[in-house]
Amino acid sequence: MDKKGRKYHALDPDTFYWAHATFFYSLVVSVEWFEGPLPVERKRRLFDEHVQWYRLYGMPMHSVPESWEAFLAYWDHMCRNVLEDNKATRDVLDLSNLDRPPFLRWFPASVWKLVRPPVTAGFLWLTVGLYDPPVRDLLGYRWSRREEKLHALVGRAIGLGTMLVPWRYRYHPRARAGWDRAFGRIPATAGLLETPGRNLPPRDRRDSPMHYSPKVTDRHRPTPVSS
Repeated sequence: MDKKGRKYHALDPDTFYWAHATFFYSLVVSVEWFEGPLPVERKRRLFDEHVQWYRLYGMPMHSVPESWEAFLAYWDHMCRNVLEDNKATRDVLDLSNLDRPPFLRWFPASVWKLVRPPVTAGFLWLTVGLYDPPVRDLLGYRWSRREEKLHALVGRAIGLGTMLVPWRYRYHPRARAGWDRAFGRIPATAGLLETPGRNLPPRDRRDSPMHYSPKVTDRHRPTPVSS
């Protein structure tokens, strides 16, 4: 039950698809933020691929829109009429206890406490800027045209900076290994990769069920393929 007494289950087909839809649409929004508008043909292709991805879950398909255009109508309806401002939403946006990222573990904790407020404020601003206007309105965030233009410029600057990074190294190590396997850089039978140890939570939190913490060393090596 939620706080209003309504029954809730994470495997409800409509709820389950909404979670998947956010994965898909956040990709579209992020790509456009970094690279500029996507051609509609590419959006339709991404939509078709997201349907193929969703089918792998083995869930009922009745919640899935029939086309990219139908998805846009579905998304707008969810943002305007279904989403709620609740504790889970606010918990996601509450970065007041954000810890140092793994690559900054050397950074003094006392200094991090001083720089954390402006850092988290920046993260929040970047996040809110990617929301649909109805969602910002629901959560009480004001967004000016000046902020909209500045937010777009920041995204393009990050996107242009990414172009300076070699193509292979723009990907997570596991995704990069997939490309390497597809292009023959490594054997098809090579061990499967997990995330590098540097990306895991602090050691004292790795046993928490809220984290996915594979058994890897801090110096990452492939996991052997099981027989």
